[in-house]
Amino acid sequence: MPCALSRHKWLIAFAAALSLSACGSSADREVAPPSDESLAAVRQTDGANRTALAYAVDGLFDAEAVGETRALLVLYDGEPVAQRYGEGFTADTPQLGWSLSKTVTGLMIGMMVADGSLALDAPAPVERWQRPGDPRGSITLRHLLQMRSGLRHAEIADPAYASDTARMLYRDGRDDMAHYALTQPLDHDPGTQYAYSTAETQILSDIAARTLTQSEDPQARQAAMQGWLESRLYEPLGLSSMRGEYDATGTLIGGAMFHAGAGDWAKIGELIRQGGVADGVRIVPRGWIAFMGGSNPADGAYGAHLWRNRAREEGRNEVVFGGRGPQDAVAALGHRGQYILVIPSRRLTVVRLGYSSAEQQAALNDRMLSLAELFPAQ
Repeated sequence: MPCALSRHKWLIAFAAALSLSACGSSADREVAPPSDESLAAVRQTDGANRTALAYAVDGLFDAEAVGETRALLVLYDGEPVAQRYGEGFTADTPQLGWSLSKTVTGLMIGMMVADGSLALDAPAPVERWQRPGDPRGSITLRHLLQMRSGLRHAEIADPAYASDTARMLYRDGRDDMAHYALTQPLDHDPGTQYAYSTAETQILSDIAARTLTQSEDPQARQAAMQGWLESRLYEPLGLSSMRGEYDATGTLIGGAMFHAGAGDWAKIGELIRQGGVADGVRIVPRGWIAFMGGSNPADGAYGAHLWRNRAREEGRNEVVFGGRGPQDAVAALGHRGQYILVIPSRRLTVVRLGYSSAEQQAALNDRMLSLAELFPAQ
């Protein structure tokens, strides 16, 4: 009879020793040691056994099971304890974060709220929504951040090019993405239902730009946003490789198009783990970080531009770990398996960048959880 191991415990059991007893037999069978690449990528730490951690790194570079991992960076108590890169990639190679970008935009909005430039629970400052009788006038920044604006949106569709996301980013909405998002009608009353929407982050990007400049000139809009990002986020955090893309109107594509090396994505994770502080300097209010990872009345697994480790009754239940493992785990998650995983109770930040199919996502999540559980809870 085969050995029965739960999916997310397989790696810990595998790495516990260099030999295992065969089920139903007293004979030992040899287990291959971790690869030289992963052993070289891991350093000894009091946080996790080096051999077990090397096995975990191997598991995340198993192309058949989880797809192509291009970068894996593990920080324990702020220090790198494992880092391995695919051929042609380094810690500084800019990689598209896809929806990791949403978390960066969420941090940006929080800083503007803290500055007094924006208000979380006031009607969103969108002029076209403020016309008499327009029900969209009751949409707030809180609704947009928690993906419960009620605006019509299909994040995915079959065929894929028919989705609102594809239309906004690549087809008829691509030149003025905010206009595409802002002109959608309501499907539900604002605040009542959750629906994941890249368009809602694009609306926030447009609001941020209009907070910085009233100019409609694309170059002026882009310059204003770029200058703010450099002075308020890139320089304070030392984000040397992070850059955002802009559409033809000069609006930051804040829902999908930030590029950065694994090291810079890890700095975003560490900012979250440290409650908004970097190198002893407060960048984002602690309360805003708590809000981003806090409860959402319309969906337990999503906070405010940050995923939570909670189960769902239906739909996509494998976001973060679906309620398994550390309950304080939060994550920025991007298309095709991009991860910034943050677990404060384990002093842990993990970045994984690469390409995984939808079919490989469950195995990827399991192996990320197995790696995280090698580190002790505090």
